Amino acid sequence: MLLFIILLIVVIIADIIIRYAIKKANEKKLRKEREAILKEVVKIDFGKEIKSLRRAEVPNPKARILCVDDEDVILDSFRKILVLDGYSVDTVNSGPEAINLVKSHHYDFVFTDLKMPEMDGVEVTKTVKYLRPDIDVIIITGYATVETAVECMKLGAMDYVQKPFTEDELLDFTKKCLIKRQDRIQKQLKPRVHIAHIPEIEKVGKSEFAIPGGVFISEGHCWASISQDGSVKVGIDDFAKKLIGKIDAIEFPNLGMNIVKGQPLFSIRQNRRSIQFLSPLSGLVKSINHELAENLEALDFTPYDKNWICVIDAEKLDTELSELKIGKSAVSFYQEEIEKYLNKIKDIVKNQETKGEEIYWGQLEKLEEKDWYLITGEFFRK
Repeated sequence: MLLFIILLIVVIIADIIIRYAIKKANEKKLRKEREAILKEVVKIDFGKEIKSLRRAEVPNPKARILCVDDEDVILDSFRKILVLDGYSVDTVNSGPEAINLVKSHHYDFVFTDLKMPEMDGVEVTKTVKYLRPDIDVIIITGYATVETAVECMKLGAMDYVQKPFTEDELLDFTKKCLIKRQDRIQKQLKPRVHIAHIPEIEKVGKSEFAIPGGVFISEGHCWASISQDGSVKVGIDDFAKKLIGKIDAIEFPNLGMNIVKGQPLFSIRQNRRSIQFLSPLSGLVKSINHELAENLEALDFTPYDKNWICVIDAEKLDTELSELKIGKSAVSFYQEEIEKYLNKIKDIVKNQETKGEEIYWGQLEKLEEKDWYLITGEFFRK
């Protein structure tokens, strides 16, 4: 037994050493590739408008950066430091050249010196933020111009870096700016809501939501589709399915039961937890989707169309239908629900190992029981 334990420890240590050696070898190889890129910095001829452009592109860059400064020594430093760390870098010597590049190329950052002839950093900042508000501007400044750099931040610049800087200082600063940019973009990218044809819904991403054209949505996140004979197919909508995630069972209503709008119609079970969904309409339950009961995984592709739960022979369509959402009103309802949900989940998961600033498939599965019931009660039992 002791020999086995010793052998196991030796194997684990050997595995760690091998992994470390492979990692270091890959890092060394990557650095050599980037050093080769630096030696072959491309001078691109864009004509008289951008005559000083130098380009160093790396595969899968951490970010694409445009640096503008009238001092070549500063630009050389930016290229050497940032390219070796995995950034693609374009450099030019003047503000007008930088603006011409911004008009025709996509960058994550523009680093601009404050004091330049012809067009200073203040004008570069104003123009870049006007043309491309999605690009983050960083000011390169000396001690004497820090106040002006701060003024540039009022014009939309993200931050400023003070020269002279060391290699570590620039790398650390750029990394912090990249994290700040990624965090901001993540918060701006709210989940989209699509009105789509049924075949298109399966292509909608797991962090986005779909509503088929012509389908009604209830406040409790059931969908209703009316047939020509006045009967109504009912199921759970995309919002409910994606937040709930895995479904273990459905408790169907009794065939032939009379249901009143707002009463519990069916239940969804996940592990030992259960959510009651309220009926969007009044009427007689005339059909149950037994095929869905045998293939619950079909709901992972779409909760609509053939994946209905029951059919109701509606009795009060003329009065109750107006209380459901369809088309643009359904999209607006979804957007309000998304905003409300994000605020709720952010408060709930502050002290849990769960993301609280985005929506992802099956998010409710990760919640503690009391929070699970709080969310499902607020969004689906209404």
